[in-house]
Amino acid sequence: MAVIEARRISKDYDGCKALDNVSMTVDKGDFFGFFGPNGAGKTTLIRILTGQLSPTSGSADVLGVNVVKEPLRVKELIGIVPEVESPPTYLTAYEYLYFVGKVRKLDGLEDKIEKWLSFFDLEAKKGTICKDMSKGMRQKLMLASAFIHEPKLLFLDEPFINLDPIYQRTLREYLEKYIEGGGTVFMASHILEIAQRLCHRMAIVNLGKVVAQGRLDELVKGGDTLEKLFMRSVGIKGAGGE
Repeated sequence: MAVIEARRISKDYDGCKALDNVSMTVDKGDFFGFFGPNGAGKTTLIRILTGQLSPTSGSADVLGVNVVKEPLRVKELIGIVPEVESPPTYLTAYEYLYFVGKVRKLDGLEDKIEKWLSFFDLEAKKGTICKDMSKGMRQKLMLASAFIHEPKLLFLDEPFINLDPIYQRTLREYLEKYIEGGGTVFMASHILEIAQRLCHRMAIVNLGKVVAQGRLDELVKGGDTLEKLFMRSVGIKGAGGE
């Protein structure tokens, strides 16, 4: 069952093509990795698929909802962690999660807030305003805000960035259990070692075009690594012995 269907999506910015006829399907239960160099179009596609940006051409459905026609409905159904940790600077950690919970009309909100503050070891910081938090703490808070309503689909843009090795492992283990429980993840990341351990399927984008796509175990085999595949796919000479 497809939970994401992107069909020939293109996006132009003042004559510059950020995405060029990008098509892909992500099925329920997939841990789908989306990789590419800086400026390749990863964040642009995520913003389109999450209803934050309209494509110049093409279409996409997420959980059966057209992302152009019903962007607010898409946002209701999914969890999103953006590339830059960006909770409101003037709210405390507790206030931010409370705000998110109220917007999403969650039952048992107090218990959910306490659960995720505890999970990310933020209880002692729940009264700290976000501008006084470290980047790592703000990243944990953004992850908590994406998980709090227990969505069926997560869009994660560099979720491991700013996390120390302990919480990289904690997050990795949580995401593995989330997939086992029937969830689906669409993740962009530069941390290829972690991505290779997590992803079932993947696509590599370069200069707005998909240059590799498929099951990870089919694309990376024979002692190859995701890093070598990535380098070859984006045209880095000498990668993988070439």
